[in-house]
Amino acid sequence: MIEKELNGRWAQSVIVRKEIDKYLIDGKDFINEKDIFDRLGKNINPDPKSIHDILQKSLSIKTLAPDETAALLNVTSPEIWEEIFQTALEVKKKVYDNRIVFFAPLYCSNFCVNNCAYCGFREANNREVRRILTLDEIKRETSSVLNEGHKRLILVFGEHQRSDADYMAAAVKAVYSVVEPAPISGRPSSIRRVNINAAPMEMAKLSLLKEAGIGTYQVFQETYHHETYGAVHPTNTLKGDYQWRLYALHRAIDAGLDDVAIGALFGLYDWRFEVMGMLYHTLDLERQFGIGPHTLSFPRMTPASGSPLSSDSPYHVSDEDFKKLVAVLRLSVPTAGMIITAREKAEIKREVIQLGCTQTDASTRIGIGAYSDQKTEIDLDKKQFTIGDPRDLDDVIQEVAKLGFISSFCTAGYRCGRTGETIMGLLSHCEEGKFCKLNAVLTFREYLTDYASEATREIGEPLILKEIREIESMDYFKNKPHLLQKFRSEYSEILSGKRDLYL
Repeated sequence: MIEKELNGRWAQSVIVRKEIDKYLIDGKDFINEKDIFDRLGKNINPDPKSIHDILQKSLSIKTLAPDETAALLNVTSPEIWEEIFQTALEVKKKVYDNRIVFFAPLYCSNFCVNNCAYCGFREANNREVRRILTLDEIKRETSSVLNEGHKRLILVFGEHQRSDADYMAAAVKAVYSVVEPAPISGRPSSIRRVNINAAPMEMAKLSLLKEAGIGTYQVFQETYHHETYGAVHPTNTLKGDYQWRLYALHRAIDAGLDDVAIGALFGLYDWRFEVMGMLYHTLDLERQFGIGPHTLSFPRMTPASGSPLSSDSPYHVSDEDFKKLVAVLRLSVPTAGMIITAREKAEIKREVIQLGCTQTDASTRIGIGAYSDQKTEIDLDKKQFTIGDPRDLDDVIQEVAKLGFISSFCTAGYRCGRTGETIMGLLSHCEEGKFCKLNAVLTFREYLTDYASEATREIGEPLILKEIREIESMDYFKNKPHLLQKFRSEYSEILSGKRDLYL
């Protein structure tokens, strides 16, 4: 009881109202529900020619307008949907080339003061066994992830005073401190970029995360529908404040974090509305800061311990509708990276990757301490939600290679200053994808040498040679011989034993 009272007092101190009000327009937030419903309603039965024009606009790498996105969402023709699917992949390859970036999530704490109706971490779930990792335990988890071959982590925290910004910053530093020998080559390996999935916080706290060296700051709105948001997030909890969460990334950009990521939990409300909400979020970030989200996430709700809603929601999204929403998001925000997660089963991931996704996780364990203590992953009562694809990284890389995509562990953009306005400009002009291609080859070369199974090397070696031939033949690189020369040099150095080279 005493701890609950302390948590309550802490929660009351977190929200800073003036850090919401400054972004409002005439006292209102940017999710105008009437406007969204009106646009969805008036764009029913869109003309096929108008859809073709919209697809051409997306291919010119321009963010779509709300009416254009609403029109795509209202398409009913299977033939036109096939054209939408094909265009989505074309847009992705034009902006990000032929690669899929891999990462792993690391869950650091499941203590939480919130009572989200769909989440196993919620405070009222007495079946949840609570745990927060020590810094030494975080280092052990990091070692286990490194032994799989990962170079990117996203740290995940419950919202609680035990896992405040100071703890997050310390966790980030602990991850960066770990060095492990690669299992095949013995070369030293470390995590090169740590992203954060965490609760909204005030700007002063966000600055601590920037100083710790985080990459992307990710906050999901969960649902953009005000009434539904209130129904699944009790008003007497921190997460119950819709606008505090809605403007989390606005505050982050103002605090100097120029790589931010948005997402919705599909299955809480109508999927078409949520797609529109993500577009409106993008447009408001672009309006106020000139940059949109670095990535979009679109997880579907899966069963969670102690949560009937997670299994019984009337808004569950079918596989067919899931493919549609992914393709429309790809076309609506063509510069954004798109993350398909291990919540999805392998079969649907395989299909959706070919609709324009750029990132995915693998070897995913979502129990607290589950990478180094495998028994925690067996007990569903210790899970925030259920994963659909528990395959190891090497298995997923094999599958991606069979689909013709090269795996990437690149973190160059963060370290070369290609973030914020800079990367948005490069993406919109289809230049960043050229660097993506180079760095994908370099990091995949490392993986094949340091971690890959024999079966993966058999598939990967011809693929990497194919990518190199494409690089050598591209006019872009022929016109930039210094860049091509540096790539050749770094590839040779990696073969000779050097690591972590990038352009």
